[in-house]
Amino acid sequence: MKVLVYSAKDFEIRNLKKMNGNKHNIKFVPDTLNATTAVMAAGYDAISIFSNDDASLVVLEILWELGVKYITLRSTGYNNVSVKSAKRIGLKVAYAPEYSPNAIAEHTVELILALNRKLIKANTQVNQYNFLLDDLVGFDMKGKTVGIFGTGRIGSILVRILHAFGCKMLATDIKRDQYLEHHYDLEYVPLEELCKRSDIISINTPLNYETHHCFREPLFLTMKKGALLVNTARGGIVKTEDVISALNNGSLGGYATDVYEHERGIFFKDHGKTGLKDELLKELIAQPNVLLTPHQAFATNEALERISEITIYNLDCWEEGKNCPNELGFESMTL
Repeated sequence: MKVLVYSAKDFEIRNLKKMNGNKHNIKFVPDTLNATTAVMAAGYDAISIFSNDDASLVVLEILWELGVKYITLRSTGYNNVSVKSAKRIGLKVAYAPEYSPNAIAEHTVELILALNRKLIKANTQVNQYNFLLDDLVGFDMKGKTVGIFGTGRIGSILVRILHAFGCKMLATDIKRDQYLEHHYDLEYVPLEELCKRSDIISINTPLNYETHHCFREPLFLTMKKGALLVNTARGGIVKTEDVISALNNGSLGGYATDVYEHERGIFFKDHGKTGLKDELLKELIAQPNVLLTPHQAFATNEALERISEITIYNLDCWEEGKNCPNELGFESMTL
């Protein structure tokens, strides 16, 4: 099968080549998929895309006209794909489920600890030979209430990790995990109650119509004063303007995030020489109680190997005419 890999990054190309061997004819390009770059797929049977690629209806129609039949994502989230449109057109779409929920959950804990104990500020001070502790005081995790918005694969691991810290665990999800309830004293509550009671809130739910801008001003106003919010899910779940306002008025104590709602075209690139044009992102980064990492939660050796393995497996299934278990069930897809 002839395959074009969009948004190919140096740190993942090696694994993809290794997993592929000589099975598929793969070309790697750094370009992100959009209505302009879609023409690059002319003559290819399949493409592979990442979470920041644009696979909206217009782009899918171009791909289909060019002869592309398959799309395999190198991510678990697929909110960037107009999947119902793909079905209608005839494109098959598969994703990379469960490649490493541990990587995301562990990064979430890292963000919580770094934000709470002000590790970035401490490192900056020490590099300036400033060893004062006045602005570096945090709090004990033990005894604190942590709210987990979404107890799927990632959220359930996070519950286990934070329970070991001695935290009181709350959760909001449309489906309750009885194992977590019985073994980790997890209490399911409505989202507003979770926000009212939690010292720390972690977002671990997919982005869809219901969760888009779920965290905005009305919800921030219900939170404990000084609460920390952590987002390793999708940027669009949080309304950035409102989180900045909540930080400025003190209703939110800090925000740690690995994602940003307008990150497409910004993340995974070096803007050191050109600077940023996104004024909202610049304002967010400038906040003293914000910790932002560049969508790196997934980036572990184990996760990258697994993503490559799943990506090639999806292509193998289509090449051999087999049912692909990772092909998205269209009845549950979001637009």
